[in-house]
Amino acid sequence: MKRILVLFFCLIFQNVLTAQINEIGVFLGGSNFIGDVGKTTYVSPEKLAIGILYKWNKSPRHSYRFSYTQSTITGNDLDSDVKARVERGYKFKNEIKEFSAGLEFNFFDFNLHEVLIKKVTPYVYTGITYTIYDELYVINGETKKDYTAGTFVIPMTVGVKSNVLENFVLGFEVGARYTFTDNLDGSLPKNKNLEPLKFGNINSKDWYVFSGFTITYTFTEKPCYCKE
Repeated sequence: MKRILVLFFCLIFQNVLTAQINEIGVFLGGSNFIGDVGKTTYVSPEKLAIGILYKWNKSPRHSYRFSYTQSTITGNDLDSDVKARVERGYKFKNEIKEFSAGLEFNFFDFNLHEVLIKKVTPYVYTGITYTIYDELYVINGETKKDYTAGTFVIPMTVGVKSNVLENFVLGFEVGARYTFTDNLDGSLPKNKNLEPLKFGNINSKDWYVFSGFTITYTFTEKPCYCKE
């Protein structure tokens, strides 16, 4: 009986492994910052953003998605439309490294088993994200690094994608990230010794946005999604 059960679970596990489509690929685009320094434009790619991603397609409507993206975010008060910021004249640069895992949902069926049929679908993505960045502070108008820190982030991404070739999927997406820190720009340092240097709106958190293209390669056996 034990041997039968072991064989049964092995067959199920093997079926799960071969009944899914895997996608691996890259993200290439730009980033911009929304906070207490610089412009307040929501989507305005300024610095190069690159990343890698992996998707496990559970059904034609949803995938589990894992990614790593890095970029430089910047802000310059002289580029702002807000007069007070222009007069202040602060600027900053910060390096961010983002790790993300979550769920991608397709609005239309995106069945990659049907390789001869070109499909297009809008999609949304969200999940759990952790970003590594530099804690900054501004003194005498100059931005300096205190130490390296990390924060949890909520990603809110919308996009559209299509299976342009048999084994390739091309997408375009815009993803806003709501962070749980207000110091990507040096306006609210966590170091208590630097509290006198705080400025800006201390009741709002910082945002950053990734905009760009994804291209993924699909591999392993094409799934035959069956109705439950």
